[in-house]
Amino acid sequence: MMFSVMETRVRIAISRALLLTLALVCALSAGAQKKPPQMVKPMAGPRATPLRITWLYITPSKTAQKVDRVQIGREMVVAERSGPWIRVYANTDVPEQNQEDQPVFGDNDSPPPITGWMEAKGIVVEDTPNGDQILMGTAATQEALASDPRGPANAARSARLLYRRLVEMFPNSPLTAEASWRAADILWQLQRADLSSLPSAKQNDPFLRDQMNEDELKKVVKYYPHTRWADLADFDLIQDKLCGDWQGLTKCPERESDIFEKYAAEHPDGPRTARALYEAVYRQAVLANMYADNNNDKKSKDARNHARELAQKLKDKFPQSDYNWRAAALIYKLDQDVPVYGIDHQ
Repeated sequence: MMFSVMETRVRIAISRALLLTLALVCALSAGAQKKPPQMVKPMAGPRATPLRITWLYITPSKTAQKVDRVQIGREMVVAERSGPWIRVYANTDVPEQNQEDQPVFGDNDSPPPITGWMEAKGIVVEDTPNGDQILMGTAATQEALASDPRGPANAARSARLLYRRLVEMFPNSPLTAEASWRAADILWQLQRADLSSLPSAKQNDPFLRDQMNEDELKKVVKYYPHTRWADLADFDLIQDKLCGDWQGLTKCPERESDIFEKYAAEHPDGPRTARALYEAVYRQAVLANMYADNNNDKKSKDARNHARELAQKLKDKFPQSDYNWRAAALIYKLDQDVPVYGIDHQ
């Protein structure tokens, strides 16, 4: 396949950019710096991404032969402009992998980017005024559509791609940390949905089931420490430590209660602290039932008392939270000897 001189220069520029990016990432890791690595701008032109599914044409005309469609949030480089049209190099061949820090156009084994002309409207370029806000708003809309049964099938993935483009194209935006967290969280939720259908998901030992990729969430914690985004990422990471199915074993709620209590202690004012305390209260209430069923009255009493202590801490710290009221309902059931776990034989 023959390429034009312009295309050859673009490919060389992209290759150089990728090498510089990898070098930068390694240097930052070696120096243990708490600053997100920024992707090196391709010399061929500014980065861009579409806000809608957009056709590529051989020439800048809607009557020209179509090349392919570029999906929402896909990465592109603008090579040329002609009135209301732009010529781009776009990654449309391979869906974005569930990995972090992928090169702009994939690795050496991926098909090369394709080029074509597309209408410039609906395209955000890195020099677009308020481009970061536009990407954030469009991504948030796609994220909302993902929870709507009538929404597009790939809305969640489109939202994730748009959040990632914001981070890459506008690294100095005040929205970058929020976008980094949202992109990582969407990937996490998609992985959870995929793995929950596997037989290993019911294993009570978390190490016996397929593990999720934690890298993106851990980078949010690393690059934005002591922020609400780090707090949210840390809470997500708890999921990989929980049992799939308790199978009536006390070791699961015992370990999980400790995990949630530790999280609450390390993130006393975080956006997930109230929930963490509630989760610990619930597990202590479950343990009170489990121990009682095993005729271990002492441990059952200790679990009841610990549940009350945690519920009081939740009430003192977050009196207006739903989790406070939910914890109060659990304590009421314990006081009334109403089971919170297992079958109610009454």
